[in-house]
Amino acid sequence: MDVVVRGRGGRVSAQTKERMEEKLGRLSRLDARINRIDVAVTFEPSERIGGGHRIEASCRSGRQTYRAHADGSDVDMALDRVVERLERQISDNHRKRVNRAHGTLGRVQSAQMGPNEGEPPALT
Repeated sequence: MDVVVRGRGGRVSAQTKERMEEKLGRLSRLDARINRIDVAVTFEPSERIGGGHRIEASCRSGRQTYRAHADGSDVDMALDRVVERLERQISDNHRKRVNRAHGTLGRVQSAQMGPNEGEPPALT
């Protein structure tokens, strides 16, 4: 899987890129069709604006696009939040597809009544 990392407002170290590839690589276990993840790391030096780091990530799986962003005081904390959000989106979408494919398999269905079963009992 390709992880494309862009830095805004600063440089992203090789060590940080390796951690991103490792953590974002887990997403391919949830959906094998994901082959590229775009990551943008924004460094905000001004505390007045919010400071810290912001990570935005997006990936495609077939026709579905997953996007997430998170802020944090350091890159690792923001990265963990982004990975959690992407994992949740992927698993929710997988669960939705499975439910649509299987339809009523998990639902309780009422019994069908025969022609005489809906009538009151005859008095003798």
